[in-house]
Order: sequence, then C-alpha cells, then structure tokens
Amino acid sequence: GEEKYASRIAKAILENRKQIINTKELAEVIRAAVPKNYERGRIHPATRTFQAIRIEVNRELGAIEAGIPVIVAKLRQNGRICIVSFQSLEDRIVKQTFRRLSGFCECPPGLPECRCGATKTVEVITRRPIVPTPEEISANPRSRSAKLRCAERVAA
Repeated sequence: GEEKYASRIAKAILENRKQIINTKELAEVIRAAVPKNYERGRIHPATRTFQAIRIEVNRELGAIEAGIPVIVAKLRQNGRICIVSFQSLEDRIVKQTFRRLSGFCECPPGLPECRCGATKTVEVITRRPIVPTPEEISANPRSRSAKLRCAERVAA
C-alpha cells in the first residue's frame, strides 16, 4: 500500500499478534510502530495499513487490471472509457493499462521487431490525469485525491 514504514508495522503486528483482538488494538500496534511525528495532523497512522489490507483481501488492483481490457473490448469504435481513481496504486495501473492498450511496445530496445504483440485498441485522451480544482476540493474534500483518465476505442 505504499506505506513508508511497512516493514516496521509488519514486524510489530507479528510481535503482538496474540494481543490483537480487534481493529482498535491493531490500530494502536500500528501507531506504536511508526515515529511519533508520522501523523502530522492529517490521518491516523493505521489508515494506509487498513487500506492496504482491504485492497489485498478484495484483490482490487487485480480487478482493475483485468477489467479495463474487458471493458475496452466491449466498446464500439469511438466509445470512451473514463476511470476515476483515488489512490496512486490504482492510478498507476490505469495509466499503464491505457498505455499498453494504446499500442506502446514493451520490448527491450534494440530488438529488430516487436515481440510483445503490442496492438493499438485505444487512443489515450488524457495524457495527464484530470484532478479537482481547489474550488471542487473545498466543496467536496473527499475529491482531493481523485484522478480521472480517459481513453477512446479506435478501429480494431
């Protein structure tokens, strides 16, 4: 989950696993495992860890990676797919999947021809993600981490 202190947290959980009975106790073990100044007034130090656990249990990143090509395959020519992501891990998968579907060759440089089978099925519309404006964020603070990426189906 891109947690800076993941190894510290994992070690603390393993050392205290017999005492952890509920999520509140798990959150306290995590808080004790990270430096005191880690919160910086923003979020609880356990937030990222709980998010990472949820992502792994639900296999969310794999579902995104597998789902985008299926959706694109069902689009008509000039049909569009737009995806809003709220985490950098999700956004990276969307970006890389769109890049691969846009025909970007992933072969090592120097090969005389493409071996990865790159074929262009989409044209990426948003080279950079669309993010909320300060006005949107003040009206809806939960939108602060949202990123929108869009692609358009091209002729098969």
